Amino acid sequence: MPPQLQNLGQATMSNAVITPAEVEQKVVETAKQGGGGAVDLNTTSSLEDLQTDEQRRILDTVAQVRKCGLESILSLPQLVVCGDQSAGKSSVLEALTEIPFPRSDNLCTRFATEIILRRAPSDSLTIKVIPDEQRPVREQINIKAFEESITDFEGLPRIMGLAMKVMGMDQESESVTPLGAFARDVLSITIEGPSRPQLTLVDIPGLIANATKGVTEADVKMVTEITDHYISQPRTICLAVISATNDHANQPILTRVRKYDPEGDRTLGIITKPDRLPAGSGSEKAFISLARNEDVFFKLGWHVLKNRKFEEQDCSLIERNIAESTFFRTSNFKVLPKESIGIDALRSRLSVLLFEHVKQELPKLRQDLENALTDANSQLDLMGSRRSTPADCKAYLTQLSLGIYEVSKAAVDGHYEGEYFHKEIANEAFKDEAPVSISRIRAVVQNLNTDFSETFRKVAHKYHIDLDKDGLSPYDPKCAEGLGGRFEKDKIAPIQWRKELALKWVANVLARTRGRELVGNYNPLLVGELFWEQSSKWEDLAIDHIERVADQCSKFLKTLLHDKCPKDVESRLWDSKIHDALKERSRLASEELKKIMEDVKAYPINYNHYYTDTIKRRRQSRQLAMIKDVAEKVNGTTILPDQENYEDQEYDEEPDAAQSFDVEQFVKILAERNDNDMETFSCEEALDCLFAIYKVSQKTFIANITTQVIERHIVRGLENIFSPVVVNAMSDVEVETIAAEPLSAKRQREFLEERIKKLQNGHEIFRSVMGGGGK
Repeated sequence: MPPQLQNLGQATMSNAVITPAEVEQKVVETAKQGGGGAVDLNTTSSLEDLQTDEQRRILDTVAQVRKCGLESILSLPQLVVCGDQSAGKSSVLEALTEIPFPRSDNLCTRFATEIILRRAPSDSLTIKVIPDEQRPVREQINIKAFEESITDFEGLPRIMGLAMKVMGMDQESESVTPLGAFARDVLSITIEGPSRPQLTLVDIPGLIANATKGVTEADVKMVTEITDHYISQPRTICLAVISATNDHANQPILTRVRKYDPEGDRTLGIITKPDRLPAGSGSEKAFISLARNEDVFFKLGWHVLKNRKFEEQDCSLIERNIAESTFFRTSNFKVLPKESIGIDALRSRLSVLLFEHVKQELPKLRQDLENALTDANSQLDLMGSRRSTPADCKAYLTQLSLGIYEVSKAAVDGHYEGEYFHKEIANEAFKDEAPVSISRIRAVVQNLNTDFSETFRKVAHKYHIDLDKDGLSPYDPKCAEGLGGRFEKDKIAPIQWRKELALKWVANVLARTRGRELVGNYNPLLVGELFWEQSSKWEDLAIDHIERVADQCSKFLKTLLHDKCPKDVESRLWDSKIHDALKERSRLASEELKKIMEDVKAYPINYNHYYTDTIKRRRQSRQLAMIKDVAEKVNGTTILPDQENYEDQEYDEEPDAAQSFDVEQFVKILAERNDNDMETFSCEEALDCLFAIYKVSQKTFIANITTQVIERHIVRGLENIFSPVVVNAMSDVEVETIAAEPLSAKRQREFLEERIKKLQNGHEIFRSVMGGGGK
């Protein structure tokens, strides 16, 4: 545009009052001066006047953040022009930005067009295409490579045509497969200049009610998805454009914006083509009511614009503005407030609206940026250093193994001082299966050993014989709750026997173990056979406990690996090293258990005085019980000799009575009972020996399982399974097999590094533009 027309355009958009006659006279004068030539890039300078220093600073912040490429990461404040097909969206955008978009062939409504206005030292216009992420990688690369720049708007139709070919919208294009009537790619137009305001507007394809010739159902769905993608973003101000040529109730865009902005907090309604309504008609009154926010309510209100008709498409933007001003001064729409009509008022309105919106969203945007940066750094830290060469892989595994070794060593020793042991600890009961609890593996093992010891004492014996206070504790069903799945809880309980049944059992075993011993004696192997049957559940209980501890140790290492290394390394390291090492430890534990069980199944050997003390105590207990019983039978009452004349004398109190005891009768009865049944006596003696050796052996067995099996083979040295020593012994082939990054991991690393770079740039922008507070 010639400078004269440019200045005129700026004058018409300022707050100065210029009559239509004055404008027409200026146009004539400009034409006489021969104004013509190329349309330069300074036609939007009027927007600069609408932004205060504070507005520029706030909007500059978002513009610089957007320049970092954070649109794909964060929801950034922006203006989106949306509406139904042929509602006049592109005309609104053109009038708003004063960019003369090509109007033939409906070029600007077949894909989203993003207009980015930025301040820069020199004027330039650059067009790029942002490919749809669903496209094949090869096509995305070709599309991203497209970039064109111009210095005036006359070259805009040509460049947009080239962009459409790259997107495959041109049927003659051979480089990219044609996609159809619409595309998910985004045409990005960046206009820079020293007088540019910081502003971003997006024009998206118009909603289509039904498929027609050249427009498929898939196209209809795609356009709806594109619209939803933009208007659903919480920091988008929706400029919902509706045409006055159609009842607003029949225009789907109002339903779409209501879905994502039900309160109307971030939607501004724009009515176009009001000049098509018959003056004084009911339709005109309905749209005036709508513009007053009396029908469909938006907190941001409504605005009315008169854009160029089809026959006025060759008119300049100045002529468009003159026609619009005349219409609102002479039509029934003049009853509307001045701030709700015309393109100049819309610019002012959007400038204030966008500024307030951005100002409100900036603190939230900054927090979202910080959160995204923290998350991206965490993901990259988890991936570790690059792993391309064998040296890289070995260095990475060495560092990884050192961290795992230190945590494992501390966990096995019970030194829970590191950060790893204090994450997400809640004030609740310690549960071995909980992810937080499993990190404290020593505490888990100690609890399991304690449960095993208590449960073993209550359920490990086959028969529960209630003899006296030295007998075994009564069975409690709850004591079987800690057992593994190899046991049926209702069958683990010891068989309850009275003494008579127990003696009968011993008598049966005694009968089948007779040797050359004399009558009244029993074969010394009898106690061994009784013990083997009484301890028949020991091995299964021990196996169950060993498996439970081994499983918890496996979970501990699995959780530690998951927390310390990426998923691909985790699975390969587990399969190639750790899983086999754990299997070997379990095998050694099983062999150790077999050796212990060989001792259990051999004839009991004991040198613990507790065994003889128990037998002695039980014998004394039985003898005392028998003596007491006999004494009660021979006990009687005798009057003392000096009290024989008690009835003939007078006494204030009754005479004392003396307890008489027939010693001879007591000895006689006691001898008869001892000689009564030597076999029963032998059975009772054998039971005493069984109880004594069982209790001694039980303590020894529990100690052996927890120390020689659990501690020696399952827990101790857990940290050595994957240590720097192990990594140092690996070959180059091994370290590459385990640690080499797959292609997907390399792409993920590049993605995260690029993401972090953008987020860090955004972080620096916030810190420099908005002041301190940066982390």
